[in-house]
Amino acid sequence: MERAVRAALEPDPLVRAVRLVGSRAHGAHSRLSDWDFLVETDDLDALAPRLPQLVAPLEPLGQLWDPLSEDESSYYMLILRGPVKVDLVFERPNATRPRWEPSADNLVEIDAHFWDWLLWTASKREKGERELVELMLDRMSSYLLVPLGVVEVPRSLEHAAELYVAARAHAERRLGVRVPRALGDEVARTVSRRAGTRSPG
Repeated sequence: MERAVRAALEPDPLVRAVRLVGSRAHGAHSRLSDWDFLVETDDLDALAPRLPQLVAPLEPLGQLWDPLSEDESSYYMLILRGPVKVDLVFERPNATRPRWEPSADNLVEIDAHFWDWLLWTASKREKGERELVELMLDRMSSYLLVPLGVVEVPRSLEHAAELYVAARAHAERRLGVRVPRALGDEVARTVSRRAGTRSPG
């Protein structure tokens, strides 16, 4: 993975360096831990619009800027087949966005955010971080599910997926769009404790 990410990004003249950081760099990762790469650049404003093209060889199923990061960094989040979560980290504070307001223009991005969030939270569950998982489910409800019309707070990651998939189907009918299913199928199958579960619909 490290070689593929570096090969995708390092040829760009705006990229000074790409370095593996986080739990995988320190050998403290779990099976579902994300791959964090610190990307050094002197001009993130110019590099940002080029990222979708640069990461295209990785064939991401979903990608978006993290709208919720609250530290001194910004994250460009990818989910690859596997599923594998990859975060490109840039040392510039992120402007946190308000909760989603679903539209025909952003439903695919909302979908990417949900499954990325679910996969990340599953990695924390795998490490036994129960309180953090409960916090994330509550936050996910407020920020992403409530705007889709879901008033019930999910009891588990599997329940969150069920609630989201039903709400997504309703939003698709209302907005006249259809979100690709490959990303959800990959993550739901991995996150679920029930073998063979797929993202329905």
